[in-house]
Amino acid sequence: MKLSVIVVNHNMCNKLRQALFTLNRACRDIDYELIVVDDASSDKSVAMLGNEFPQAKLIVNQHHAGVAKARNQGIEEAKGEYVLLVNADTISGKKTVEHVLEFMDAHNDAGGVGVRMLSPRGKFISESRTGFSRAWGGLLKLTGLAKHFPKSRLYKNDDDWVEDEEFATTEVDVINGAFMLLRRSVVNHVGDFDERFVKFGHDIDLSFRIRLAGYKNYYFPKTYILSFNTRLRSKFTWSYIRHFYGAMIIFAAKYLLHMPEIKIPAIPQMFAPKYEIER
Repeated sequence: MKLSVIVVNHNMCNKLRQALFTLNRACRDIDYELIVVDDASSDKSVAMLGNEFPQAKLIVNQHHAGVAKARNQGIEEAKGEYVLLVNADTISGKKTVEHVLEFMDAHNDAGGVGVRMLSPRGKFISESRTGFSRAWGGLLKLTGLAKHFPKSRLYKNDDDWVEDEEFATTEVDVINGAFMLLRRSVVNHVGDFDERFVKFGHDIDLSFRIRLAGYKNYYFPKTYILSFNTRLRSKFTWSYIRHFYGAMIIFAAKYLLHMPEIKIPAIPQMFAPKYEIER
């Protein structure tokens, strides 16, 4: 099997229906399986899935596990050569999945790839390329971990800057978790998502471990998804603050005490790595 598509849902019935419809359309000519992990929804999501997407393999959690654990549940069941993790509040283009699979097949050094994300109004979402928000960038600079994320250009004097960053295919530090296509063999090598990152940061941590293992992460803008970014609507709640900033603390504690070297074959570790950029 070529591809396993994994979608985690929590009370997003209408958006989930939309996401799955566009994913099924995008995978029409691909040998794939669809796995949906419902993370203890209290709306009509489970009933909708049974009625409208009977072909999907459904995992229903009785208690809220969080995105990282729910995604790991899906990965455990996945049989595809590639694993595609997609948020339930996204819309995929007709050729999006086909194009990213072609990219991964052509780049054997790639551990994973993300795509250009647009808002429902068509505005470019910069996090689709950087992989994280300004708050995370501030944490990395404050702790000194920024030097391990050279492609994110957290320092203005980076001479490898790409002006037209939205449309340049390039290696990146972090793949945004809203749409992550991962090579299954690489996930088997580096391990699943760290479940301590309940809602946020699990994509950053896994992307970093992919690079530590010597693989590359890519940003591929020659296709796109629309992201509703539903989580931002509740960013001032206590739950959001606790999980978002708690993830930063976990990440800093995990890597500050012991920072392993990034394995880049044939390149001395004392030099900053150079990255491939395509037009």
